[in-house]
Amino acid sequence: MLSVVENFKSGKLEVADLPAPLCRAGYLLVANRASLVSAGTERAAIELAQKSLAGKAVARPDLVRQVINKVKRDGLAATIQAVRSRLDTPIPLGYSSAGVVIEVGEGASEFTIGDRVACAGAKYATHSEVVCVPKNLCVKIPEGVAFEDACYVTLGSIAMHGVRQAQMSLGESAAVIGCGLLGLLTVQILSASGVKVFAIDIDEKKLSLAKSLGASGGYLSTSAELANRASDFTSGQGFDAVLITAATSSSEPIRLASAVSRDRGRIVVVGDVGMEIRRRQFYDKELTLTVSRSYGPGRYDPNYEERGVEYPIGYVRWHERKNFEEFLSLIASGKVNLKSITTHQIPIAEAATAYDMILGKAKEIFIGVVLSYSDAPAMSRRVSLREASVTGEEKTGVGFIGAGAFASSVLLPALGKVKTAAPIAIASAGGLSARHAGKKFGFEYAASDYGEVLKDKNITAIVIATRHNLHARQAAMALSTGRHVFVEKPLALDMEGLEEVRKAYNAAHKVLMVGFNRRWSPHAAAARSLFAGTTRPLTINYRVNAGAIGQESWVQDATEGGGRVLGEVCHFIDFAAFMTGALPQTVFAMRTGGAGALAADADSVVVTIGFSDGSAASIVYVASGDTSFSKERIEISGGSATAVIEDFRKTLLYFDGTSKQTRTLSQDKGHEKELAAFFEGIKYGRQPVSFEEIYAVSAATFAVEESLALGRPVTVARI
Repeated sequence: MLSVVENFKSGKLEVADLPAPLCRAGYLLVANRASLVSAGTERAAIELAQKSLAGKAVARPDLVRQVINKVKRDGLAATIQAVRSRLDTPIPLGYSSAGVVIEVGEGASEFTIGDRVACAGAKYATHSEVVCVPKNLCVKIPEGVAFEDACYVTLGSIAMHGVRQAQMSLGESAAVIGCGLLGLLTVQILSASGVKVFAIDIDEKKLSLAKSLGASGGYLSTSAELANRASDFTSGQGFDAVLITAATSSSEPIRLASAVSRDRGRIVVVGDVGMEIRRRQFYDKELTLTVSRSYGPGRYDPNYEERGVEYPIGYVRWHERKNFEEFLSLIASGKVNLKSITTHQIPIAEAATAYDMILGKAKEIFIGVVLSYSDAPAMSRRVSLREASVTGEEKTGVGFIGAGAFASSVLLPALGKVKTAAPIAIASAGGLSARHAGKKFGFEYAASDYGEVLKDKNITAIVIATRHNLHARQAAMALSTGRHVFVEKPLALDMEGLEEVRKAYNAAHKVLMVGFNRRWSPHAAAARSLFAGTTRPLTINYRVNAGAIGQESWVQDATEGGGRVLGEVCHFIDFAAFMTGALPQTVFAMRTGGAGALAADADSVVVTIGFSDGSAASIVYVASGDTSFSKERIEISGGSATAVIEDFRKTLLYFDGTSKQTRTLSQDKGHEKELAAFFEGIKYGRQPVSFEEIYAVSAATFAVEESLALGRPVTVARI
């Protein structure tokens, strides 16, 4: 299928051929018929991408601070690799479309195949022949409303939410500053609400169009007569509300709005404008300033948008989906006219023409630019990236499932250094990241359906780097097809999933490895060698300054990510098991903050683990520390010796009254060595880490959760 994508590193645009996406639970698969190019938002995104690295840094100082902190914690080399990977990530453009439902995910039964729907949302309602959109970002299109009109739904809801924020009532007056696409929609919605509208813009033609669409008056913002015309329009009182729908880095729209507002008037910023405010103007009139947030309540709430959780109408009357529906109703009733706003309709294959216009490369007047699509989109879930090559006996054909940030920045570069690995197929649910990573790392083809990988007879080994809830099922499926499996941590989110993998492993007699990479670090090897001769138990203190992760993250979702204990603490339990050479037996854990704790405090846990050889480990996992402070410090003592590992960059060994220090040029957490060990295990037919140990570490992680819930020590399950 065709899709418009942008490379954030270079700003290059491409109409790419991608695998068609899969339909997820709670989502709809929609064949687009039309999508709207948002000139302001998309132009800003492209212009940012086209800036130099220094220009991006000036534009996004918040990201620069994150980079500086990462250098302090992880070192320069690891940071450069992560930044390069993130900059090189392709971005799908577009966020407002309309089309026909071709597949309905589980839990979205209010829709049926064949429904005409309007779709919203960045990453979802993109300029693509087929899109996968959460049900709460889709609404049915009323009879008589064309796709090319319905695709305005997102911009319309932005305008509508801005109007709601202005709290207008019948007979009041409003000024709209900026009569581009968003402003013209705002003019019509205000007019339909019985509000007297005055349009302000720098372009006489746009003012004329605004008046034809419902504005009762208007004037050029550059004219010295504007103040008098605005005063005459409001009988000398000033406007009850001013809505700013312009797009400019200048703060002049804010100053203009305060000048034409009435005493105690309301100013709503809907567009992207400068926000330098002159206090005196606001103080003298006691003005109210509101920044309108996108489509309305529900925006940026993953529980609403992605997980389909509805808001009760008694508490939230006009959430974003209701705004979508009401905007389409205004189109159906003729109160919003889009025919005179849509200046261009361009086929998706010729999308470059549209972007030449909005970037000013083609000197052509435009307002609404709509991309159109075929009635029969390509639905292949696999695209070829290079010619297939013959995999000899000395090479292992590899299928890779998952192409997210970690896979692209860490695992795939490490895989590329394994000489016996032959990359064949890579899959991701959306298809875009798989295509990009596949081309970059030399795979033969990319797919959106990992079933394509599982049925490829040339693939001997499967690497799984998807979201946590998929690991156990995908690992068990891959084992059941006779493949060797490397699966990122955690192996499973519960005992049921762990048992599923155990049964598949016992039946398959193939190599299974979990991405507990720290045990493969040269720092771990140096520390373990110090205690190689001792038979006495070890005492381990492992402090992790993990930093906060917002509750909106998929990692925090109990179903998808499992939370931070299952997703992260498992790493450190495995490391302690490696150092002791023993299995975890008992676990006691407590969470900081108690009932009603802040999220970051609730994510902080202290875990004590007793091992089968008498060793004990304390894991202090902190989510509320300063992110510029070092992330990991490990102290291991036993047999009259002590080892200290600092962020896997430096190791200090203390023994016989002396000390020894080792360093690596950059942080080395063992990712390359773990993948090398996996493929070596395949070559020689041996398990790099015993399944008994893999099982015990996973069970110990579940025991941590159980101990947190019960408030007492818990015995770890064994095979």
